Amino acid sequence: MKRFKRSKKKGPVRAKKSSADGIDFRSGLEKNTYLALKKAGLFEMYEEEVFQTLEGFTFPNISIEKQSNGKGDLKNRGSKKVLGIKYTPDFTGYDYICECKGRANEQFPLRWKLFKRWCVKNKETRTLYKPQNQNDVAIMIKLILDGRKQ
Repeated sequence: MKRFKRSKKKGPVRAKKSSADGIDFRSGLEKNTYLALKKAGLFEMYEEEVFQTLEGFTFPNISIEKQSNGKGDLKNRGSKKVLGIKYTPDFTGYDYICECKGRANEQFPLRWKLFKRWCVKNKETRTLYKPQNQNDVAIMIKLILDGRKQ
Protein backbone atom coordinates (compact mmCIF):
# COMPACT_ATOMS: atom_id res chain seq x y z
CA MET A 1 0.00 0.00 0.00
CA LYS A 2 1.41 3.35 -1.08
CA ARG A 3 1.42 6.21 1.35
CA PHE A 4 1.26 9.73 0.07
CA LYS A 5 3.13 12.44 1.87
CA ARG A 6 0.87 15.33 2.65
CA SER A 7 2.36 18.67 1.80
CA LYS A 8 1.97 21.54 4.16
CA LYS A 9 0.42 24.73 2.91
CA LYS A 10 3.10 27.14 1.87
CA GLY A 11 1.02 30.28 2.17
CA PRO A 12 -0.45 32.51 -0.51
CA VAL A 13 0.72 32.28 -4.09
CA ARG A 14 3.01 35.18 -4.87
CA ALA A 15 2.82 36.81 -8.28
CA LYS A 16 6.11 37.17 -10.13
CA LYS A 17 7.04 40.78 -10.73
CA SER A 18 8.10 41.70 -14.25
CA SER A 19 8.62 44.78 -16.39
CA ALA A 20 8.13 46.02 -19.94
CA ASP A 21 8.86 49.39 -21.55
CA GLY A 22 10.27 50.66 -18.24
CA ILE A 23 7.06 49.91 -16.32
CA ASP A 24 7.30 47.57 -13.32
CA PHE A 25 4.30 45.28 -13.05
CA ARG A 26 3.22 43.30 -9.99
CA SER A 27 2.42 40.15 -11.99
CA GLY A 28 2.88 38.46 -15.32
CA LEU A 29 -0.84 38.87 -15.99
CA GLU A 30 -0.51 42.65 -15.60
CA LYS A 31 2.45 42.70 -18.00
CA ASN A 32 0.59 40.59 -20.57
CA THR A 33 -2.49 42.80 -20.21
CA TYR A 34 -0.35 45.89 -20.80
CA LEU A 35 1.21 44.37 -23.92
CA ALA A 36 -2.22 43.33 -25.25
CA LEU A 37 -3.77 46.77 -24.52
CA LYS A 38 -0.79 48.49 -26.16
CA LYS A 39 -0.98 46.26 -29.26
CA ALA A 40 -4.70 47.03 -29.58
CA GLY A 41 -4.07 50.78 -29.16
CA LEU A 42 -6.08 50.84 -25.92
CA PHE A 43 -3.40 51.46 -23.28
CA GLU A 44 -3.81 54.76 -21.46
CA MET A 45 -2.75 54.50 -17.80
CA TYR A 46 -1.23 51.98 -15.40
CA GLU A 47 -1.97 52.46 -11.68
CA GLU A 48 -2.35 56.23 -12.06
CA GLU A 49 -5.96 56.76 -10.95
CA VAL A 50 -6.68 56.43 -7.23
CA PHE A 51 -10.22 56.29 -5.87
CA GLN A 52 -11.08 57.16 -2.26
CA THR A 53 -13.71 54.47 -1.59
CA LEU A 54 -14.12 55.26 2.11
CA GLU A 55 -13.30 58.57 3.73
CA GLY A 56 -11.13 58.70 6.84
CA PHE A 57 -12.80 59.56 10.12
CA THR A 58 -12.06 60.18 13.76
CA PHE A 59 -12.97 57.36 16.14
CA PRO A 60 -13.79 59.12 19.44
CA ASN A 61 -14.28 56.05 21.65
CA ILE A 62 -11.84 53.93 23.60
CA SER A 63 -10.71 50.83 21.67
CA ILE A 64 -8.59 48.33 23.59
CA GLU A 65 -6.56 46.30 21.10
CA LYS A 66 -3.13 45.16 19.99
CA GLN A 67 -1.36 46.61 16.98
CA SER A 68 -2.97 45.72 13.65
CA ASN A 69 -0.30 43.06 13.08
CA GLY A 70 -1.35 41.35 16.35
CA LYS A 71 1.82 42.30 18.19
CA GLY A 72 2.31 44.44 21.25
CA ASP A 73 0.22 44.87 24.36
CA LEU A 74 -3.48 45.54 24.63
CA LYS A 75 -3.89 49.27 24.98
CA ASN A 76 -6.20 52.09 23.98
CA ARG A 77 -5.84 52.56 20.25
CA GLY A 78 -9.00 54.61 19.94
CA SER A 79 -9.58 58.34 20.16
CA LYS A 80 -7.73 59.04 16.92
CA LYS A 81 -8.02 59.39 13.15
CA VAL A 82 -8.74 56.24 11.14
CA LEU A 83 -7.35 56.34 7.61
CA GLY A 84 -9.69 56.03 4.66
CA ILE A 85 -9.60 53.23 2.11
CA LYS A 86 -8.21 53.87 -1.35
CA TYR A 87 -8.42 51.70 -4.43
CA THR A 88 -6.00 51.85 -7.37
CA PRO A 89 -7.04 49.77 -10.39
CA ASP A 90 -4.34 48.35 -12.65
CA PHE A 91 -5.41 49.94 -15.94
CA THR A 92 -7.74 52.80 -16.74
CA GLY A 93 -8.91 54.34 -19.98
CA TYR A 94 -11.59 56.83 -20.86
CA ASP A 95 -14.16 54.05 -21.21
CA TYR A 96 -12.78 51.20 -19.08
CA ILE A 97 -11.30 50.28 -15.72
CA CYS A 98 -9.39 47.01 -15.54
CA GLU A 99 -8.25 45.07 -12.47
CA CYS A 100 -6.12 42.02 -13.29
CA LYS A 101 -6.68 39.44 -10.58
CA GLY A 102 -5.26 35.98 -11.07
CA ARG A 103 -5.79 34.87 -7.48
CA ALA A 104 -7.45 37.28 -5.10
CA ASN A 105 -6.19 37.73 -1.56
CA GLU A 106 -8.54 37.82 1.45
CA GLN A 107 -9.17 41.55 1.37
CA PHE A 108 -9.72 42.02 -2.38
CA PRO A 109 -13.44 41.06 -2.52
CA LEU A 110 -14.28 43.71 0.11
CA ARG A 111 -12.14 46.34 -1.66
CA TRP A 112 -13.81 45.47 -5.00
CA LYS A 113 -17.30 45.81 -3.47
CA LEU A 114 -16.37 49.18 -1.95
CA PHE A 115 -15.10 50.32 -5.33
CA LYS A 116 -18.31 49.22 -7.08
CA ARG A 117 -20.29 51.11 -4.44
CA TRP A 118 -18.09 54.17 -5.06
CA CYS A 119 -18.84 53.85 -8.80
CA VAL A 120 -22.59 53.86 -8.19
CA LYS A 121 -22.43 56.73 -5.71
CA ASN A 122 -20.24 58.83 -8.02
CA LYS A 123 -22.05 57.91 -11.25
CA GLU A 124 -18.96 56.30 -12.78
CA THR A 125 -19.90 55.18 -16.30
CA ARG A 126 -16.77 53.32 -17.40
CA THR A 127 -17.08 49.56 -17.81
CA LEU A 128 -15.28 47.47 -15.18
CA TYR A 129 -13.27 44.44 -16.23
CA LYS A 130 -11.60 41.87 -13.98
CA PRO A 131 -9.67 39.44 -16.19
CA GLN A 132 -8.13 36.43 -14.45
CA ASN A 133 -6.10 34.98 -17.32
CA GLN A 134 -4.86 35.80 -20.83
CA ASN A 135 -8.01 34.46 -22.45
CA ASP A 136 -10.10 36.86 -20.33
CA VAL A 137 -7.79 39.71 -21.43
CA ALA A 138 -8.40 38.86 -25.10
CA ILE A 139 -12.17 38.88 -24.51
CA MET A 140 -11.91 42.20 -22.62
CA ILE A 141 -10.01 43.81 -25.50
CA LYS A 142 -12.58 42.60 -28.03
CA LEU A 143 -15.41 43.98 -25.86
CA ILE A 144 -13.69 47.38 -25.51
CA LEU A 145 -13.01 47.59 -29.26
CA ASP A 146 -16.58 46.52 -30.09
CA GLY A 147 -17.94 49.13 -27.68
CA ARG A 148 -15.89 51.86 -29.34
CA LYS A 149 -17.19 50.94 -32.81
CA GLN A 150 -20.79 51.67 -31.78
